[in-house]
Amino acid sequence: MAEMKPEGGSEFAKRVDPKKDNLSKEQIEFMRQVELAQWHKKLQKRRGRNLITGLAIGAIVLGIYGYTFYSVSQERFFDDLEEEAKRVQTRSDSKTSVN
Repeated sequence: MAEMKPEGGSEFAKRVDPKKDNLSKEQIEFMRQVELAQWHKKLQKRRGRNLITGLAIGAIVLGIYGYTFYSVSQERFFDDLEEEAKRVQTRSDSKTSVN
C-alpha cells in the first residue's frame, strides 16, 4: 500500500489544485479531458434513470386520467336528476289538467 503523506494524499494520487499549483497547459488540458470522460460516463447512467423515471410518471398520469374517465362514465348522478325532474314535471302536469 502507498505511504500516506501528512496532507492526506498518497504518493501516487496527489490532490492538485490548478489555481495554486503551477501546471503546464498540457497538464490542465489532460485534467479537462479526464473530467469530461468521467462526466460522459455518469451521463449515460443518469439518462437511463431519467428515462425510467419519466416513463413511470407518465404511466401514473395516464392511469389517473383513464381511471377518471372510467369513474365519470359510471356515474348516474345526472340520470337520477333527470328522472326526478320528469316525475316532478308529470305531477305538475297532472295537477294543472285536473284543475
